[in-house]
Amino acid sequence: QLHVVESGGGLVQPGGSLRLSCAGSGYTQYPYAIGWFRQAPGKGRAWVACTGGRGGSSTNYADSVRGRFTISKDNAKNTGFLQMNRLKPEDTGIYFCAVGWDCSRSESDYDRWGQGTQVTVSS
Repeated sequence: QLHVVESGGGLVQPGGSLRLSCAGSGYTQYPYAIGWFRQAPGKGRAWVACTGGRGGSSTNYADSVRGRFTISKDNAKNTGFLQMNRLKPEDTGIYFCAVGWDCSRSESDYDRWGQGTQVTVSS
């Protein structure tokens, strides 16, 4: 079945950039959606962005990242990406990639999750 692995996290200064990858297997040919979520220390998991799904072209961003982050996916390689630019300290957290049927803000709409990758934005 579906398996998802994130990578690309690390330590970056405010204003810097990181590119996260979400490598998937087992969902080739499926009209899947990729969602990105993040969890700051002591806080709940928050939706960041999503793209794809049965509708085919839906892409949405949380207000906190719109204009700075770009979500994309390469269907041929079963890989999703989250390009994060102009990073802020409040972007710090564990970032999770998830796969589901539709581009949704709800965790429950995704049925396969990666293990998470740490992103730390600090000077």
